[in-house]
Amino acid sequence: MSTRALLAAVAPHARTACLAPASTGRRARFSTSVQQAAGQYHRSDFSGQGYTGIYEANQQTSGPLAGAPIVGAPRITPKALKQHQDQYVVGQERPKKILSSAVYNHFQRFQEHLRQKDEQADLDAQAQRREHGYRHPVEDEFPGQQPTMRLYTPPHHLHTSPPPAPVETPPILDFSPLQIEKSNVLLLGPSGVGKTLMIKTLARVLDVPFSISDCTPFTQAGYIGEDAEVCVQRLLAAANYDVAAAEHGIICLDEIDKIATARVSHGKDVSGEGVQQALLKIIEGTTLQIQAKPERGASGRSPGAPGSFSSSNPLDGGRGGQGSGSSGSPGGKGEVFNVRTDNILFICAGAFVGLHKIILDRTSKGSIGFGAQVRSSNAEAGSHETMVESDDVLFKEQLPFFVSSQPDPFAPNQPKSQKRQINILDYVEPSDLQRYGMIPELVGRIPITCALSALDEESLVRVLTEPRNSLIRQYEQLFHLSGIEIRFTSGALREVAKRATGMGTGARGLRTVLERILEDCMFEAPGSHTKHILITQAVAQLKAAPLTFQRGHSSNFHAAIAQEEEQWEEALRQKEESANVRNFEEYRKKSFVAGAG
Repeated sequence: MSTRALLAAVAPHARTACLAPASTGRRARFSTSVQQAAGQYHRSDFSGQGYTGIYEANQQTSGPLAGAPIVGAPRITPKALKQHQDQYVVGQERPKKILSSAVYNHFQRFQEHLRQKDEQADLDAQAQRREHGYRHPVEDEFPGQQPTMRLYTPPHHLHTSPPPAPVETPPILDFSPLQIEKSNVLLLGPSGVGKTLMIKTLARVLDVPFSISDCTPFTQAGYIGEDAEVCVQRLLAAANYDVAAAEHGIICLDEIDKIATARVSHGKDVSGEGVQQALLKIIEGTTLQIQAKPERGASGRSPGAPGSFSSSNPLDGGRGGQGSGSSGSPGGKGEVFNVRTDNILFICAGAFVGLHKIILDRTSKGSIGFGAQVRSSNAEAGSHETMVESDDVLFKEQLPFFVSSQPDPFAPNQPKSQKRQINILDYVEPSDLQRYGMIPELVGRIPITCALSALDEESLVRVLTEPRNSLIRQYEQLFHLSGIEIRFTSGALREVAKRATGMGTGARGLRTVLERILEDCMFEAPGSHTKHILITQAVAQLKAAPLTFQRGHSSNFHAAIAQEEEQWEEALRQKEESANVRNFEEYRKKSFVAGAG
């Protein structure tokens, strides 16, 4: 009875003390709900709450990061790779996008492979710990001790009743993880358009081993020349003989069109179809036994280092010491490494001279009858054989990829069919490559095909000035080492690009033209009183000598530059005015006005 009285006496105070926190909690929940509705949160709103979730490694989480990838945010993206290529390669937008995407997907495959490998290792470790839980500790303290007793009975041993006889054959279950196959790339394009430059540009920023191999010296096994396995050997050397890193590297097979099947009158084609058959198993995926035979002058480098691919240049022999034995593999000259090529990305590049004719024979309409289009040869240069000027409607239906063609809404009186430059190599199909001489098995294992366009005069002017390592900047730095400043006018740059266009060697012709123009300056200017050199349009046309200015005449140097630029702008203005003249009457009126002014 006393206990009940005591409870009755204390109950009013206890009720008051308990109602205060309850009302506070209701006000806190009400204020929190109001803030959530308004979208405002404070740190103190969550200080009194407990844990709302758990985190497990390699498992999806709940909350705002539920949709984030398990491997984390990628360090590189296709857009970042393309922006890096834009600093060195002019134009070629679609090839740069495709190559950047292929390299990014290779990184994603590599990260997924590592994640699956770590996940399997965790599962094996869990199974091993679970198995050790039913063993006596003495069996671990003394290695080799036979199991004598079990402390606990495993769960699968509690019920030892025999399983019922199966009525029908159970299905075969495969619990292997999803495997993402690689997509190799083939780059097509004439010489000097930037195929190798794009690949070398990406090689400087990659975190995987990279190597470039020329397919020209490849021959069938047993004949004089290099075997096809040399490309994997160079990749292994670039990875510093790290097999795990080399198995996820990138191999560039340059000049792959040189191993096309050739029609020989007698004997065997040892450098054509035989090499393609050898490359077939390497590109598809196999295990090769590579012996440690480093190339002359190839030093051990870390994976992904700049210029990590081995070079076959004989001038590089002095870099790695005396002889080929000074820079060998870690295990010695006779060590053999087993390298799997399943996860190695192959990027093939080639000019494929004459392939555009095969494509035109397939895509062009009949040349008989009225209205039929006749194919005309380009008499200006051989570099533009792959570029034609045609109607959009004619080739748009046969284009193997989508191109957005949105007309300008502000342009009046737009014609229905507009002439534009078309790259014939964009229409390549696997059947065209087979007719060229590539075996169908090899063509089918390179699913991505991308064509590079030939460089016109405007593109060559951009090549001279825009890239970070442009030729103009190289020659300016070269003369700057001798204390000489050299400048090129706009007319000179245009003339250099015009002369290089007629050579048919693409961007490589620019260096040839510049060397011919600057050969006297590079010989006489160093060590003389010359401080400034100006290359004008007349100098580029080989009609005058370069203008040289001695020390103290910098004002005359800059005045000459301004005068040349004014003359060039005036010539462009007159050219535009003459292009806008529609008939002879307008020409007479403009000539009269110009003469009266």
